[in-house]
Amino acid sequence: MDKINTIIALLESGQHEEAMQKFKHILLKGSHEERFMLGEELFQMGFIEEAKLLFSRLLESYPEEGEILVLLAESHIELGEEDEAILVLERVNHDDSSYPQSLLLLADLYQMEGLFEVSEQKLQQAKLILPNEVIIDFALGELYAEQGKFLEAAKAYEKVLETEDMIAGVNINQRMAEVLSVGGAFEVALPYYEKAMKDKMEINTLFSYAFTALQAGYNRTAIEKFTELMKLDPEYHSLYLNLAKAYEREEELENSFRAVKMGIKQDEYNKELYYYGGKLGLKISNEEEAEKLFREALALDPEYTEAAVTLNKLLIRQERYEDILEIVGMLKDFEEEEPRLFWDAAIAYQQLEQYSLALNKYDSAYTFFKEEPDFLSDYGYFLIEEGKRDKAIEVFNKLVIMEPNNLEYRDVLGRLLE
Repeated sequence: MDKINTIIALLESGQHEEAMQKFKHILLKGSHEERFMLGEELFQMGFIEEAKLLFSRLLESYPEEGEILVLLAESHIELGEEDEAILVLERVNHDDSSYPQSLLLLADLYQMEGLFEVSEQKLQQAKLILPNEVIIDFALGELYAEQGKFLEAAKAYEKVLETEDMIAGVNINQRMAEVLSVGGAFEVALPYYEKAMKDKMEINTLFSYAFTALQAGYNRTAIEKFTELMKLDPEYHSLYLNLAKAYEREEELENSFRAVKMGIKQDEYNKELYYYGGKLGLKISNEEEAEKLFREALALDPEYTEAAVTLNKLLIRQERYEDILEIVGMLKDFEEEEPRLFWDAAIAYQQLEQYSLALNKYDSAYTFFKEEPDFLSDYGYFLIEEGKRDKAIEVFNKLVIMEPNNLEYRDVLGRLLE
């Protein structure tokens, strides 16, 4: 033991060359006990190659010793030699006391390779041997969670929680909350988030708690938790949009708008914040601020069609037809993806008395909105003005079928048919 302590002390003091000379002596001439003890110490200190050499040397004398095989496999894993680790672990005998540990390591390795069924088989084998070992239930929970099998993962974590709240530094209540939340069981997840926060205050967990509360419809809880997170870390950018949504759901529009503005101060390149703020601006009748925010969103992403379409609705209401065409012109390559731009352009050209261009845009929009009564109404009346009687009859005939109780459409169709 003195020799081992000397090597450890030399390494800790930076005398690496001298330590390695003494290491080689034990590797070549030391006792089995010295090799084993030094191998464990070096492994813990991060000298993995040296530890691997010692464990390999020991296996020459004890080729079927499970504990040594597992230690050698762990050395291979640390060095990124997964294939070699699997070969070593497969050598552990079924009746060896280290066999369950070898199964756990194999399961982890196969999971890393995406061989989930094989990984599960290894874990289930281990569970048959050690049915009450919570680390196996934890490993099953992690495996099922990675596969998206959230119900199975929750059952595994629930088994762990019967005896443990923490495994290998992992908060099991947090894991349980996450799989329930991702699986859509938002309300059921909330108590687990509460327990996880009591175990350890962690900002990512706090965000997940708040976000899950928002999804579950607990808006006041979401507001409370997002606000708490904002005080702890105002640069946690994801919170602001969600805080704004929570306030909006509670019909606190001014608070929602304020949350967006605070978010923009922290994250000035987030187009979603500008877009959401623009929509809120419309709701609180601040059209000037709404337009400014929509334009900021488009400045960040000139292909942001949602912002363009919503801004155009405002511009149509304000009868600013030249501005509409400016916006449409920015996105002329995306009209097929967002056909509402055809409709907007048609309205603008019609109001600016550029009728041939308006007809072209209406015809393009018709392909996409032939089942949309509001569009058909705009299109139909435009066709009448342009003297396109046959096409107008077709459009108003569709409108009458869609809205048989609309007397105005019936009257227009009747006059067209006379």
